[in-house]
Order: sequence, then structure tokens, then C-alpha cells
Amino acid sequence: MELPERLESMLQGHEGLTRQKAARLVVDLARTANADGFIEVNHSHVSGVSVITGGHGLRRFLADLAGEGTVAIPTTLNSAGCDKTKMEEMDIDYPDFLEQQFEIITAYEKLGIESTLSCTPYDRGIENPSGYASWAESNAVAFSNSWTDLVTNRESGLSALATALTGYAPRWGLHLEENRIPNIVVDVKCELAHLSDWSILGDWIGKQVRPNWDMPYGPMPVITGLPDYISFASKKALTAAAANYGCPMLWAEGHTAMPELNGKEENLVFTQDDLELRYNDLAPDCKVDLIVIGCPQASLEEIRITASAVRSHSEMGLRISDNRLWVFTSGHNYDLALLDGSIAILEEAGVVILRDTCPEVTPYNRKKYNHLMTNSLKAEHYLTSGLNRIPTSVGTIQDCVNHAFNPDLLEDKKATIQQKAQPQHATSKTQQNGDCSIVGGGLNSQGDWVVEGVAMVTDVPITYLGYVNRDTGVIEETGHPLDGRAIEDKVLIYPKGSGSTVAPYVLMGLIYTGKGPKAIVNRDVCSLTLPACSLLDIPYSHGFESDPCISVNDGDYVRITKTSDKVKLEVLQRNGD
Repeated sequence: MELPERLESMLQGHEGLTRQKAARLVVDLARTANADGFIEVNHSHVSGVSVITGGHGLRRFLADLAGEGTVAIPTTLNSAGCDKTKMEEMDIDYPDFLEQQFEIITAYEKLGIESTLSCTPYDRGIENPSGYASWAESNAVAFSNSWTDLVTNRESGLSALATALTGYAPRWGLHLEENRIPNIVVDVKCELAHLSDWSILGDWIGKQVRPNWDMPYGPMPVITGLPDYISFASKKALTAAAANYGCPMLWAEGHTAMPELNGKEENLVFTQDDLELRYNDLAPDCKVDLIVIGCPQASLEEIRITASAVRSHSEMGLRISDNRLWVFTSGHNYDLALLDGSIAILEEAGVVILRDTCPEVTPYNRKKYNHLMTNSLKAEHYLTSGLNRIPTSVGTIQDCVNHAFNPDLLEDKKATIQQKAQPQHATSKTQQNGDCSIVGGGLNSQGDWVVEGVAMVTDVPITYLGYVNRDTGVIEETGHPLDGRAIEDKVLIYPKGSGSTVAPYVLMGLIYTGKGPKAIVNRDVCSLTLPACSLLDIPYSHGFESDPCISVNDGDYVRITKTSDKVKLEVLQRNGD
């Protein structure tokens, strides 16, 4: 593969160590993905900012990255873990949190990144969203590919940072029109009247996906039966929740250019019963301690809807007590809502307005808050995960506001986490016997290596952020085939990473502390896993002639050998033999 002249110069170290590391990662990803070349990128958006998402892996990596070189293209930064002006209201019970948060943001700023601290770069973050981007925020990826002319792969925080530093990205995946094809058709048979309805629909679609569905770039649905008008906030709610399960884009009949269907798509029907069932499952059944709105950060429309709901109570002389309602938004939208009076309505009623952060990346004081309520399935997905492990209910904005004004609306009993065994965790693995020797590829930046060890194998994607313990390396996801098991010192074989684009920092943190795997094998090209392996030199392989997730049994003793650009995976002893 021929490299652009400047990228080759960076790879040779002519522009400093920082850009050399970034160039090595860009080239590794290109060769792994069999990219047909490179593109010059217009804009990058980097995730991995909050102390609780990036953790010690992020902090150590940024310290190691320090050196010569700043970003080569305009680059914005994702949400932080707090609003530094509202620390008293947030009452964060986390040692040295603000100090660590300041350290992370300062490190990014030294790289020339604009500290916008927003998870919605498409919402007044950049002008004329078109061309190529390298975005590492799952909701932003799904929104931009679906509703704008901006094209981006679903990058990890590391791959987006590498592109920001070099200005180049591999031309592969969703950059290519032949890969932007639907694999699901969803017919909506009910009215979607609230923003939370759209959020439930997006999350519901992701929950239907099964491991044996062929979706190398994630679920990409065509949705029919939608109303004639879809508001900006509705579009945001739909794509953000769908991104919980790796959806990088979708199509909406009557609202986007429609692709051709080939008849091989999976077919789903979303009914009023499905909507009501999810509301019943997610409704609070005991006292709510805190209500959070704005995940992703609230648009001006969401702020105004919340202000309207609040005003219906405050005009009766009522006020929210004990800072029980938090609204998260970006600096851009805060300024607009300040001008139109919405902020005044909210604050006069006792609402806490938070900028620069969002609900899923905030550490909550568990001495005060044991049960949260939100209107967002994206928030619910991550708040109930190991990231916060906090019981979370869901309702409309109006329902949320009712609970904010009425702390005794439900009996005061302690909420508990509802363990959620997801349908898509069902495995298709069967016990394999006999010899197994398959050939795949490795990373160009890594030399020859040989690794032997016990294989830890699943055909279900692994979600690192929130579902792999960042201290122990134990997978903590109810219903997952590997739930309760540690990845330490294993040859870890799985299809790809899923969930948050911050995944590489969790993996890097485990590698730094000796709790990571000794080698990783992916079935699909994984921009969430590959970057950590490339930068920390963990033996990595992919693209095998047969699916390693099926060919190798969990518990088999294997040898993996990299020679030049080929990797051979051999089963030396079958589990149970």
C-alpha cells in the first residue's frame, strides 16, 4: 500500500515521536482493514475525557504521548465528568476527581485539541457537516452518518486521536458506498409522541440483533412507518439509543435517501405493545433520588420541553427541592437557552444546569443517590452498567419532571439493579473436535512473535466500558457467555468490541496493570481493540480463513505464530481431551 508522502514522513519520525506513534496506528488500521488507501479528514472528535471512563489507562497514555506535535486538523473533545462551576451541587464523592479531570483536559489541550467538552459535535459544534470526519462518540457517529452528509467510521478514542494528529484515516468501512448497506428492515406500527419513545425504539432495535446475524459494521436498519415530521431532538434520541449496540447509521423512509434492498435483510416490527412493554419494564417502582435529562447533551428543543414541563408546576408555586433535577447540555446550547429565558425558568424552579459533562460519565455520590430516572435509553444503558452500577428508571420528560417535584411520589424503598440478560447474548457456539490450524493476518508494526496459552472464546462481542471491570479484568455482563471470568493472561478470542468508543482506554489500563490478555484474536476488524494492541504491542491477529470464534473452543490450549504478515492459529489440545 502506498502511503501519502507526509504520512510516510510522520511514520519515519520526521515530525516527532507523538505523530510517529499516531502514524503507526493509522497505518496498522489501514493494513488490517485492507484499506485501498487513505483519505484526508476534515474534522476529528476525540472521546475518552471523564476520569471514570478513561481511567488510569487514559491518564497514563496521555502522559506517554506527550512530546512533539499537535493535531493537524480541527479537533473537538468529548464530555468531561463534571461541570467545574457546579462541584458543590454535584457533590462528587471521588478522591481528587477535579484534579485528575483537569490533568486529562490539560493534556488534550497541549495537543491542540479544542476543549469543547460536548458529546454532540453535530449540534452547533461544526458548520456545514459534510465531507469526511473521524469521530469517536457513538451517538455522534450514528447521527452524522444518518442525518447529515458527514461520513465517518465508528472510531475509537485512540483511532480518532491518531487521525487528528496526522490528518489521515484509512479509506475503508463506511467510507465506501458498498459498505453503507442496510441489514435490517424495521416497520414501526405505533405513534412516537415523546422523545423517550424514539429512544426506546432505537434501543429496542439493537436488542433484537443476534450473534449469527452477519453485520460486520454493526446493525444498519431501514425504518419505515415513521411520521411525516421528525424533530432534531427525535433524530438524536433515536440514533443515540441505537448506537448502544453498535449501530453506525440508519435510514428513515420519507426522511433520508433510501437504499436498495436485496431481500436478505432481517425484518422486525415495532408495535404499541413493544413500546408499552418497555415503559412498564423501565418505570420506577420506588422513590427516585435524582432525575437526569440530557444524554446525549440536551438540545435547545429538549431544554425548552423541560422548561415547559417545569413551568406547569412552578406556576402553581411549587419548587424542586434538594437539587433533584439535573439538566446536562453543551456550552453552545446553554448560551442559546440563556437568551430565550429557558435557563431562568429552570433555575428559578430549582433545576441544576450542568455544562461540559453528561449523565453517563459523571460519578454519582451513592450516599445520596441510589435510584436515578431519565428519559434516555442511552443513559439507562450505561448508568446500569459497571460504569456506575446504579438503578435507573425511564420515562418521558414530563414523567421525569413530575418525580422531580414530587419526591414522595412512590413509596420509599431501596431500589436494586435489575440484572439484564440481553437476548443478543445467545451464543451459537458448538463443541469442536479434531485438528484446527487456520491462517489470518497481524499488525504491520509488530514483529514476529509466538504466543501459547489457554483460549478464552466467545462469539458474542465484548463491551469493555461498563462491562469489563477496569481493575480486575473480570467480564461483568449478565447473560454474556463469559460473565464472571477474568481475561488476564488468556488468549482472548471474540468477534469485536462493542459499546462505547472509550473501550481502548479500559483495555490499555488492564494491560498497564498486568490484568489484560496475553494476545487478542478478532473475527472482524475492530477499531475498538486494535489501537490498544498497536500502541502497547499486544500480539493481535484477525481476518482468519474461518471464524476463530467458532473453530476454537473456550478452554482449548492454542499456539499463535506471526511470521512476516501471516498469523497461524493452531489448537494444540482441545478442552476436555
